[in-house]
Amino acid sequence: MNYWLFKSEPSVFSFEALKAKGKAGTQWDGVRNYAARNNMKAMQIGDLGFFYHSNEGLNVVGIAEVCALAHPDSTTDDPRWECVDIRAFKDVPNPPTLEQVKANPKLAEMALVRLGRLSVQPVTPAEWKEVCRMGGLTPAP
Repeated sequence: MNYWLFKSEPSVFSFEALKAKGKAGTQWDGVRNYAARNNMKAMQIGDLGFFYHSNEGLNVVGIAEVCALAHPDSTTDDPRWECVDIRAFKDVPNPPTLEQVKANPKLAEMALVRLGRLSVQPVTPAEWKEVCRMGGLTPAP
């Protein structure tokens, strides 16, 4: 299993909106960054990702599960852009803030700290466990 982080502004698409999509989930569309697209192309069904509220809130609020492999993004006719489908998996009881993540030396190399604008990011297993611990998820899912 691989781990990821999905960023979204809650006023555009929140974790609550993802939960409302139910078990079917929804496509993670509209991504127009090659690195983020390539991350999605590497995802497997069952991979988990933190759902991060960007710009408003600045915290990890939930965990999403990849439920469909990369496929053409239906929001464009440009064949270069693909997306995966995700569904809500679990709420994070105590959502860690970006400030807390940046202050944690164990997370100094995390993409969220180093690559602030990347909308779909890889997360290492050690980072996953640490952010889950910070968020009150023990043991980590």
